[in-house]
Amino acid sequence: MNRWHVTKRLLPVLAGLMLLLSGCGRADLSTLNPQGPVAEKQFDLMKLSIGIMALVVVVVFAICIYVLIRFRRRAGDKTIPKQVEGNHTLEIIWTVIPLVLLVILGVPTIQTVFGLAKDYSKDANAVQVKVTAHLYWWEFEYPQYGIKTAQELVVPTGKKIQYELVSADVKHSFWIPAIGGKMDTNPGLTNKMFLEFPNEGVFRGKCAELCGPSHAYMDFKAKAVSQASFDKWVAAMKAPAVTAADKDIAATFEAKCLTCHAVGEQGQSGAPNLTGVGGRQTIAGILYNSDVVSDPQEEDKTVEQNLKDWITDPQKIKPGNQMPSAAVNELTQEQIDGIAKYLAGYKLDY
Repeated sequence: MNRWHVTKRLLPVLAGLMLLLSGCGRADLSTLNPQGPVAEKQFDLMKLSIGIMALVVVVVFAICIYVLIRFRRRAGDKTIPKQVEGNHTLEIIWTVIPLVLLVILGVPTIQTVFGLAKDYSKDANAVQVKVTAHLYWWEFEYPQYGIKTAQELVVPTGKKIQYELVSADVKHSFWIPAIGGKMDTNPGLTNKMFLEFPNEGVFRGKCAELCGPSHAYMDFKAKAVSQASFDKWVAAMKAPAVTAADKDIAATFEAKCLTCHAVGEQGQSGAPNLTGVGGRQTIAGILYNSDVVSDPQEEDKTVEQNLKDWITDPQKIKPGNQMPSAAVNELTQEQIDGIAKYLAGYKLDY
């Protein structure tokens, strides 16, 4: 009786926790809202496996409840129940049924897993993308087009996108929840996968492998556009770099920034490529630019302000990243403002 009272008290608490947890997370990071063929196939497997498990649980619990009620000890009954064992019919039934369920689950699982493991590296119609994971940012190289970008993956709709995944430091994991399952990026090892984007839109990507103190901030955007827009983007990326109008700021940017970063054909590729950074939805993958995209769940700051914050103290935003602060770079506030204004205006038309 005491146990029942405890259970009654716990039920409201558990119900409240269920409601609370159901509101956690973001819709654009849910695997339960597939937006591509790969994610849809994986979601179908999830539904099949959960359906089979739910059926087994319901049947087992129903049998248990029936047995508890039907064969319970009645008041005044002191007899010893009849002892039975070795029912071959039941043994065959509870052996065959799980085997049948395993076949029902196993056949489509194997078909899907092998189907999603296809390699489109030699497919002339597929877009090849080399993904390199860094602490804590993503680099995207398009070997077919001879361009590199960072933090914002741009792909055409209606085509297979073949990924070659590597890591520049520690183990990471490439994941666009709405488009398809994750794949690890390992140092010294190349993994491959493909995804498809049937519809235009922007999809949030994450690192799904604990990689350091700023693992949770290692985000990127996957932007699916029409083929015509993609071709314009490629042309814009390959165009000569736009330099700062102010000569002093241009000289400072070259001396302080292009030793690691690149714009167009200028600079180095050891840090994120900044070509067109002013038109991206985020700075550093997590600082949303209010003048590019409206996101009610994020802080409302412009591209220029986000750039100023990032340049001034990147460790405050992403602890453990390798971007030096403005103090280390010996940048004055005037230089920070000038570089931020220049980069905020550096946008690609596509």
